[in-house]
Amino acid sequence: MGMRRKKPPITKDFQVALQKFPHLREYVNQVTAKYGEPEFYPELDRSMKTIPNPNLIYPVGDPLFVHIYKKEGETFYHVIEPTMSEEVQKLHDRIMDKMIEIAHRLPVPDRIEDAEPILLELFNELVEVGDSKPNPIAKALSSKIILTKEQYETIKYFLIRNRVGYGKLEPLFNDPYLEDIHCVGVGNISCIHKVFEMVRTNINFPNDLVLNKYMLETSERVERPVSDANSVVDAIMPDGSRVNFIYGREISLEGSSFTVRKFAEVPVSITQVVSWGTMSAEIAAYLWLMLENGMNIFVCGETASGKTTTLNASATFIKPEAKVYTVENTPEVTMPHETWQHLVTREAKKETDVTMFDLLLAALRSRPNYIIVGEIRGEEGNVAFQAMQTGHPVMSTFHAGSVHSMIQRLTGEPINVPIAFIDNLNVVLIQQAVAHGGHFVRRVLSVTEIERYYDVANKVITRQVFAWDPVEDKHRFRGLYNSYLLEKKIAAILGYEDTREIYKELDKRRRIIEKMVEHKIFNYFDVWELLKRYHLEGEQALPFTI
Repeated sequence: MGMRRKKPPITKDFQVALQKFPHLREYVNQVTAKYGEPEFYPELDRSMKTIPNPNLIYPVGDPLFVHIYKKEGETFYHVIEPTMSEEVQKLHDRIMDKMIEIAHRLPVPDRIEDAEPILLELFNELVEVGDSKPNPIAKALSSKIILTKEQYETIKYFLIRNRVGYGKLEPLFNDPYLEDIHCVGVGNISCIHKVFEMVRTNINFPNDLVLNKYMLETSERVERPVSDANSVVDAIMPDGSRVNFIYGREISLEGSSFTVRKFAEVPVSITQVVSWGTMSAEIAAYLWLMLENGMNIFVCGETASGKTTTLNASATFIKPEAKVYTVENTPEVTMPHETWQHLVTREAKKETDVTMFDLLLAALRSRPNYIIVGEIRGEEGNVAFQAMQTGHPVMSTFHAGSVHSMIQRLTGEPINVPIAFIDNLNVVLIQQAVAHGGHFVRRVLSVTEIERYYDVANKVITRQVFAWDPVEDKHRFRGLYNSYLLEKKIAAILGYEDTREIYKELDKRRRIIEKMVEHKIFNYFDVWELLKRYHLEGEQALPFTI
């Protein structure tokens, strides 16, 4: 995975932006006549989901802005970016030709993201910014290409966008509010927006030629080239996003297609997850006690139910001094711990492959305090259960919609965990994307404790401690004075004589999380710092009273 490029600055004042960017001013004038003046928001939040007819603009990094509006029941996502007139296009092409002529003078960078300063150096060597209407004589005498300020900025934008960035998809990669980008062939691209759900963009691939060229160039850049012979390819983009390419009309009938799962630079925090209602503060407090005391946890759900987000957010509860190993196929998990070994599989030729199985075995030899597996899919599941049995706590995501189907999948092909081993797992959290109040929301449906394997009946005894009530959209704590893990395991670890005292500790932690939400402590790393200080210094380290 390459290094990430530096983010462009963001102009958060609408009046300043209108003055600074003529293309934005022009666009706003056009749409105001059609839909009324859009509202400007420097940042978005999830409460905006409830806006019935959005008509708003937000910045995604200079000079890019996004206009969200609704038309005939459909939500549109219009990228506002500079455009090249015929005259500017000619100047752009002339500059490109000259840059190629003199490019040999400068060093060739090892990584594409290091090319930006070199490109800008070449560009500035060739051009000069003059008056808005340059004098024809001065123009003829100058050895440089004279541009107006606006032409200079426009050509510079397209130079970086197309040579170092993601071409026409650059605005989508810049937007932190997008989760997935879908290109299902020739035509307009759709995206999953964190606030406005499915949106249709104004970015399109007009024909097979343009689409195939884009896919060939992008896949080559990430060293996973697509071709007729190799038409389905998974890759990781330089910013950490995951992409799946499907090349050619023989397979993808509407034209070549691809799906990008965007990488979030700062992970979602546990306080954000609670504030969105995905889980209650009480469930978060329960996970805090479980992870701090080395319980084995699976976060289960169907595709796009937010499993990895919950796993990442909960990982801040693992003791700060712990040595954490993460094992993944594609790097998605972020750990804030100082001693974090980040292992990723390698698919090469059969003899040089490094699989999840290999990495888990390597992790076991390193005696970590916690092993986090991105997702268990195959035989590595067996190693994960062996790790649990030898006292190495494991946390993982798993594709299953219920505890019953999780046990079926774990004990069947190709994972083959003997049913008698299932009780090495302690907690199963089931999460789902559900329709609620006219929108899709993510909710923890249940938290279940795995008590023991009952050999007489050859089955696993489980106990549900939390359940989501869809009518009231609330989480009910069924495990109050009835939690096997809290009373029999956690209370024993923490040395409670009266095991019921553990519920007071759970309640205290619930109040801490509620206070963090109340004080809007939402940044992942701020949450981590607070939890770390609380672990080391106790209640006096908290910036509020509970």
